[in-house]
Amino acid sequence: MQVKLIRHTPEPEKTVAMSARLCYSPIGAAQLEEKMSDEQAAKLVRKLVSMGHFSTLEHVTFTFAIEGVSRVLTHQLVRHRIASYSQQSQRYVAEHNFENIMPPSIAVKPEAKIKYEKMMSDIQNLYNEFTDMGILPEDARYILPNAAETKIVCTFNVRSLMNFFSLRCCTRAQWEIRELANKMLEECKKVAPVLFENAGPTCVSQHLCREGTMSCGRINVILAKEQAK
Repeated sequence: MQVKLIRHTPEPEKTVAMSARLCYSPIGAAQLEEKMSDEQAAKLVRKLVSMGHFSTLEHVTFTFAIEGVSRVLTHQLVRHRIASYSQQSQRYVAEHNFENIMPPSIAVKPEAKIKYEKMMSDIQNLYNEFTDMGILPEDARYILPNAAETKIVCTFNVRSLMNFFSLRCCTRAQWEIRELANKMLEECKKVAPVLFENAGPTCVSQHLCREGTMSCGRINVILAKEQAK
């Protein structure tokens, strides 16, 4: 899996802080930007996030290029509707040598791995046979598996990203999209460490767990540390 942050709003933290301060200031945005230091911006961003005032986070966007993931993952990813997506087309891009993503639980079982690889090979051969018969790729693709590798570009605003990380960084999230979420969060922290310093599953960002009896137990460790302070 490859995840690269290819674009983002310049000075994301200052943009959020300036947008928030403008709501309560008689002067314009340009003057506010001139008068705001990085330290002032960081302080205001922390306050906004801690209070749950997320509307100004929507002024900042992050665009990611993602490769080496399955269609299983992208079917989950596009359920996050406040985002923009551009995915590699199986209609216009032929899949004569498609890569596939193998779940770790299958990879560690030799017998299952052999059967999985045979199935992928059989599907590939049938796909190629269909296209050789003159069947269009847009129809031949109907037999392709969810495991087929795909590429996607997605753009989120920060508010939507926070929600995405709260759900998909959780240990209860499916393994592949959890790996993606963690990699995306790492990229975000490189350019906006203050904005994303407490981003992640709700046990980290809000000190609560919504998983009930299926909780991984991490929340108990976090709360114990807070009580010990």
